[in-house]
Amino acid sequence: MNKPLLFNLEDHFKAPLAALDDVEMGALFQRTFPDGESYVRLDTNVAGRDVFFIGSLNQPNAKTLPLLFAAQAARAQRARSVQLVAPYLAYLRQDEAFQSGEAVTAHSFASLLSGFFDHLITLDPHLHRIGALERVYQIPTTTLHAAHPIAEWIKGNVENPLLIGPDAESEQWVRDVARRLACPFVICRKTRSGDRQVKIDLPPLPENAGLTPVLLDDIVSTGQTMIQTLKLVTQHTQTPPVCIAIHAVFSDESLLKQLGHARLLTCNTIAHHTNLIDVSSLIVTAIKSASSRWNS
Repeated sequence: MNKPLLFNLEDHFKAPLAALDDVEMGALFQRTFPDGESYVRLDTNVAGRDVFFIGSLNQPNAKTLPLLFAAQAARAQRARSVQLVAPYLAYLRQDEAFQSGEAVTAHSFASLLSGFFDHLITLDPHLHRIGALERVYQIPTTTLHAAHPIAEWIKGNVENPLLIGPDAESEQWVRDVARRLACPFVICRKTRSGDRQVKIDLPPLPENAGLTPVLLDDIVSTGQTMIQTLKLVTQHTQTPPVCIAIHAVFSDESLLKQLGHARLLTCNTIAHHTNLIDVSSLIVTAIKSASSRWNS
């Protein structure tokens, strides 16, 4: 039985993936023509193999087409299965039409990927009204969760944490991590009036001067949600807050200049200098599990 074949598109996952002794790393070449078109070539024979493409889908408009070309090339070369490992999965924001004529891109993107891959592995997708990936993807999906490594980092680095979720969507992550730490948590209320305009209402905080505020959200993009929450929290505590995001999208790096004395860190689903929480072991385990299922 041939080993599963991994095509890694993320430099920061090279080391943990290289440690896998029951898979083979494939070689992929890609470049961009002067007119902007993509050239993709698989330099490893994939015939009869279970193929995994590993790449986060931040900057999805630039990354998706080359990825689909690679998947189609694997199909054309008769790969047994073609699977996608996307630690960060894009296009989950627009999950319904709020105005007449809007494209429901969560469904459109899911249909697109479902047509090229047999299985999707991702980590903490930005689910809100959808509820579960299976409701929009037409292929089997595996959802991983960063709650354990986040809780372990907090346990080793923060005294008396008070977890704070900036909005209702964050409660699923905040509640899980708080349960693991047996610590208090509160959830704010957010009103959004534009891509960069948000209003945060902070609930009453526990009256304990020894608590360290830990803001937790799944995505930091423009950063306005986190910054507005941080401004309110710092009015009620002298302890410098800690800000944690799972996915370091960072569409606006100027956020980092507005943190004051707060500390910001992220998981390494997307490479960024704030990556302090390693989730690569979750991804490696999921690949091993998927390989076993396809080979059983």
